[in-house]
Amino acid sequence: MFASLSAMTWIGLLGTPLLIAMGQVLFKMTSNTAGDFSVRGLVALAANPILIAALVLYGLGTIVWIYVLKSVPLTIAYSFMGLTFCFVPLLAHLFFGEPLSFRYAVGTTLIFAGLLAING
Repeated sequence: MFASLSAMTWIGLLGTPLLIAMGQVLFKMTSNTAGDFSVRGLVALAANPILIAALVLYGLGTIVWIYVLKSVPLTIAYSFMGLTFCFVPLLAHLFFGEPLSFRYAVGTTLIFAGLLAING
């Protein structure tokens, strides 16, 4: 199956989880500047350019995903969304200095093993 996938489909399978992970980093950045949970705070949050960028990334990821699903069955494609659990901690480490542990490495290895088991 995978040998017949186009380069664009592969970019979508790997790129969508990366876009979602990047959106999560931007959500975290937004949370650092969010005010209180009030009308004024929500209005300021809605106008926050970092939040808007996060939502754009999520929207772009959704559009790319729709085109991926034209070429790949959902049961196979969805397993690639597990890569977000690999990408988010890595990006959190790069952008926020959050530590990467041995357990992260083990978990990432298991996710890749799962991808191979599901799609192999």
